[in-house]
Amino acid sequence: MAKRHYIPVTADVPGVSDSLRALIRRAIRTALAAEGVDFPCEVDVRVTSDEGIHAINLDMREVDAPTDVLSFPAFSLTPGELPGAEDADPGTGLVPLGDMVISLERVKAQAREYGHSNRRELAYLTVHSVLHLLGYDHLDEGPEKARMRRREEAIMGELGLER
Repeated sequence: MAKRHYIPVTADVPGVSDSLRALIRRAIRTALAAEGVDFPCEVDVRVTSDEGIHAINLDMREVDAPTDVLSFPAFSLTPGELPGAEDADPGTGLVPLGDMVISLERVKAQAREYGHSNRRELAYLTVHSVLHLLGYDHLDEGPEKARMRRREEAIMGELGLER
């Protein structure tokens, strides 16, 4: 898989090793490829604590609670719709898809709760966030949520991290 995407991963919590950063990048690249993103793009990732994600959730969404992952898309897309070359930053040539914030505390707690590894949970939340950046949603309990779940499972399978 080409490494032409720019995926900076910053962390303000301990425990984010080079291998976890590599997993995040691999999950993003795999999700982008699975969704047909064949142009150079940028996805910015921040790994933080429950406290850090709580503050961002309150500031950006006016939700006074921590969560597992937040996604901030650069474009208002629908599933299957992609930005075009004209959306690329003229300085970098990269299409900025958006930002994601992941709580490492939630990763660990949910991995325990669901009985799988921290790596699987981190990859799942990363894939979930990429799909949000690309216009997928799950606010209803109907076909949109089911569509997003099918895509998540397919991409997790490509990563070799299925349930």
